[in-house]
Amino acid sequence: MRRAKEPEVRKSEILDAAQRLFVEKGYSKTTVTDILNVHGLSKGVFYYYFKSKEEVMDAIIDRMVGAMEENAKTIAANSEMSNRQKIFAIIMAQGLSEENTHDKDAMTEQFHEAPNAEMHQKSLVQTIKRLAPVIANIVNCDDAFSTEYPLETIEFLLAGGQFIFDRGLFQWNEEETAMRILAFIEMLERGLAAPKGYMEDMKNIIAQQ
Repeated sequence: MRRAKEPEVRKSEILDAAQRLFVEKGYSKTTVTDILNVHGLSKGVFYYYFKSKEEVMDAIIDRMVGAMEENAKTIAANSEMSNRQKIFAIIMAQGLSEENTHDKDAMTEQFHEAPNAEMHQKSLVQTIKRLAPVIANIVNCDDAFSTEYPLETIEFLLAGGQFIFDRGLFQWNEEETAMRILAFIEMLERGLAAPKGYMEDMKNIIAQQ
């Protein structure tokens, strides 16, 4: 069993080292050699798992988005939450709140560097493609929502939300952020064709913060 695990363990070590260096030094200033030196690995070992530094970043993005997807699925399976609470919690966890980890924020900053624009785009696309179906499944289980296009509506809302709440593009103060979250919740309610006021308790949570 241990022998079968070793390749994944080694791959994870490389990703952990690379992510830490990308945060500390920046993606553009980190070399493959820097990554290898963390665990004293040879280039042969590195290229067994990855073709380039860009592929390492792709794998880190996949891992980050994968973690968000798993978190979303955990929330979706929580029988103690209402459907609207689940939707709100999943969306808030993606960046509408300030409760992001330091490393995630630091990695997001790397995406905003001009040479990393493609990686930023990949991150946004993967987030929408992997989270929208989870949220759409919740919508489909709630008779209060009557939209004929749950998946597509969620995709549009996530795309808009990720752009507006991207702190690398907009520097909203707390009041401005709160107002936009309230507007987002209203758009969510209307876009999913829920009864007026259905998401009001979610608005109250934001208003009280």
